[in-house]
Parts: sequence; structure tokens; C-alpha cells
Amino acid sequence: MTKYEITMLCAIIVYMGFTLFIGFRSSRQNKNVGDFYLGGRRLGPIVTAMSAEASDMSGWLLMGLPGVAYLSGICDAGWTAIGLALGTYINWLLVAKRLRNYSAKIDAITVPDFFSNRYRDRKHILLGISAAIIVIFFIPYTASGFSACGKLFSSLFDIEYHAAMIVSAIVIIAYTSIGGFLAASKTDLIQSIVMSLALIIVLTYGIGSAGGLGSVIDNAKSFPGYLDMNATYDAAAGASNSYGFLSIVSTMAWGLGYFGMPHILLRFMAIDDSSKLKLSRRIASIWVVISLAVATFIGVIGLAMTKAGSIESLSGADSEKVIVKIAHALSDHGIPFAAIAGIILAGIFASTMSTADSQLLAASSSVSENIIGKVFGIKISEKAQMIIARVTLVVIAVIGVFLAWNPDSSVFKIVSFAWAGFGATFGPVTLLALFWKRSNLWGALAGMVTGGAMVFIWKYVISTWGGAWAIYELLPAFILACVVNVVVSLITPAPEKEITEEFEAVKTME
Repeated sequence: MTKYEITMLCAIIVYMGFTLFIGFRSSRQNKNVGDFYLGGRRLGPIVTAMSAEASDMSGWLLMGLPGVAYLSGICDAGWTAIGLALGTYINWLLVAKRLRNYSAKIDAITVPDFFSNRYRDRKHILLGISAAIIVIFFIPYTASGFSACGKLFSSLFDIEYHAAMIVSAIVIIAYTSIGGFLAASKTDLIQSIVMSLALIIVLTYGIGSAGGLGSVIDNAKSFPGYLDMNATYDAAAGASNSYGFLSIVSTMAWGLGYFGMPHILLRFMAIDDSSKLKLSRRIASIWVVISLAVATFIGVIGLAMTKAGSIESLSGADSEKVIVKIAHALSDHGIPFAAIAGIILAGIFASTMSTADSQLLAASSSVSENIIGKVFGIKISEKAQMIIARVTLVVIAVIGVFLAWNPDSSVFKIVSFAWAGFGATFGPVTLLALFWKRSNLWGALAGMVTGGAMVFIWKYVISTWGGAWAIYELLPAFILACVVNVVVSLITPAPEKEITEEFEAVKTME
């Protein structure tokens, strides 16, 4: 290992140590399970905003998205970014405040709690299904984060992939299991800052290394369809492929996923004062637009750097390492630059950690708080609940490590499927629970099951037919789940008077 690599590694170790320190400090504020899973609803507007977005923008922001742009141009990555930016803003605008008020009124500290309490799910059927869905989709989502960390360290420091992944997972598990939601949220704020620094540094250095902005643009123009928002570049054929209206709509459907992301919805529920959400919305929306645009353009810069000989040519899943390769190139300029490169790598690590910690908390709360405590009705002490919460978190993380064992897995593809799963199962239910008084328990159940099932059916059956059927599974699954929810709600008995009065009471709080 060279002195430059040692410098980069030291920068990352310092960052990892800092997150552990925050975890230990936050543990003092965890007096009960509500504190551990929701921070006692004490988050301020800035922490709420940046924690929500950092936990959203996982390793794919600094690995998956630039990798897609590097390989095929700005079209696919660009429409994905536009869909995500719109979804972010609309989610903050419509869902955040009402969910905060509604969840507080019905005393819900998890997303399954909200669904169950909202519909008076006395048999805990909806609670159990929603908790199971969180575990099913969050484990592979968490695995993608561990995989990103493993790829980062193995490609840079010649550390064996599995060893690197396990060490990264241990750090994430440690500060999350110790500090809970507050630790995750506070570190997310720091991680969003580090991610931003990483993007700025890579953007600046990359343009200079490629010969200037003009050289970057000229290089991109030399590949057919690379800068076209209606076509993608096919490197194998050296030609462009058409990207039609249906493909655009399908890709932008990524934005629908926000309405059903448990780790983001929890941030809305945790803010100390719902009136502060307007400031949070502005901060979050601006950061998301800028970070997505920069991440996409870094893929274009990376291709120009390849032509200039600054970094090697990348293909397939290796394209997700484009920022890693740029950081490595920067480190060759001396110790100070190696330290800066370490910040870039810490940014990648931060983007992964900020999502993995939130996912682990959401998944463990579904098992310990919802399934064990409510579905099975096991009564245990507050202290025992905290122990079970932490043990559950560790078990889920271990399963995630096993799922991430294959170093050739694509971070982008794993996240894409999990995102669709949450968006289609929870998104329609969340929106209708918040904004449609006639929605009832049976509609919510039918919609949730339909959305989850259709994600699998469309992904592994219908999309294989090709052509117009090969669209992102989130779009058809989301639409069908909404339709089923509405139809079943209308053909089954209306909600109880107590539920509708509660709904109206929440509306008056806005």
C-alpha cells in the first residue's frame, strides 16, 4: 500500500470513528423504544431535511447514477434524476406535514403503526403484512449498501472484497444499534455535507483533468446519442438507441417511490414542529436537484477522463466505480491531494451509511416493535424491548451481508427493485390514507398486496416479453395498487365514524 493510499485510508478511518462517536453520544438520549426508533420526535428542520435526503441518496448517487451516465449518456440517468427531483418536492409538499400530524395524533412511531392505527387494524393483519414487506425489501436494499462499501475498499486499497464489506457493515451496525434513530439522523446530516464536498471536488478536478469543460462536452458529442434526452448510447454497437415517450414516463416513475419509502416517511414523522417542514422542504429540494445533476454530469466527465488517459476504461458493473477511479487519480498528485481524495471516498461511504442505517432501523422496528410486540402480542419490559430491537438490527444486517456476498452485483439494479417494491406497496396506501376519507382497511390491504405482487410479476414475467412491456415495474404496480385500493374500499363497508372524525380533525391541523 502506497503512502497516498494510506493517507486516503486514514481519512476514511477518522470519518468512521466520528460516526461511532456520534452513536455513543446519541445513546444517552434513548430512554425508550420511541426514542430509539423515532428520536422522540425531536428533530429540527435542517436535520430533518438532510437526514431524509441523505438516507434516500444511497450509494447509487455516487456510484450507480454516475455509472449509468458513463456507460449510456445522460438520457437514462437524466430522466431518473428529474423523476426523483419531482418526487422529492411533491412528497415534502403533500405528505410531510399531514403525516407528521396524523402519526402524532394516533400515536404511531413506525410506518406499519401508522397504517394499523389509521384503519383500526384490531387483528393486526395490515400491521403484519406491512412489517413483513419492510423486511423483505429492506434486506436486499441494505445489502446493496454493504456491496457498495466492499467495492469501494477492494478497488482502492486492494483489500479483499468480503473483508472490506464486513468491516464496513460492522461500523454501520455499531453506531446504529447503539445510538438508534438520533444517531442515524445526526450522522445523516454530517454525511450529506461530506457527500456534497465529494461531488464538488470530483466535479472540479474531473473537468480540469479532462482538459476543461469544452473537452468534456466535445468528447460526449462524439458518441451518438450520448447527450440526447431521447436516445441512449450503445457502446457495444457504437450507435444510439431510441428512448421513446413510454421509456421516459417509466423512468420518471422513480419519483413515485418516495411516497412509500419508510425511512423517508419516518423523518416526516420525527420533526419536532410540523410548521418547520416548509424550511425542510426548501433545503431538501435544492440539495436533491443539485446533487442529482452533478452526479449525472460526473459520469460524462469520467468518460472524458478515460479518453484523456486520466482513468482506465470502465465497462459493465465496473462503471459504478467511476468516482472511485477519479479519487484515486487525484491522490497521485501528493499527500494533500490524497487527503482530499479520502474525503471523496468518505463521501461514498457516507452515502451508503446514511441509507443503510435508516433501513436497518426501519426493518428492525418492523420485527421487534410490530411483529413481535403487536402481531404476536408478546408483552416484555422496556429494557427487553431495547435489547430485542438491537439484536434484530444485527440479525437483519448479517442477512444483508450474505446477500451482498457476490462482488459482481449491481448497486443500481438492487436499489431499483427495492425502490419499486416500497413505492408500489406503501405509496398508494400512504396517499389514500392521508387524503381520502373513504379509504378503508380492506382497500389498504388489497392495494398493498396487489402492489407488492405486481412488482415481482412485472419484473420477472411481463417485462420479459420485451417491447412496451419492458418498463420499470414501479409504474404499472403503483397504478394497479391505487385502482385496487379505491375499488375495494368502495365495495366494502365505509370506515367507522370514529375514523372519519379523526381524519377530519387532522385536516383542520394544517
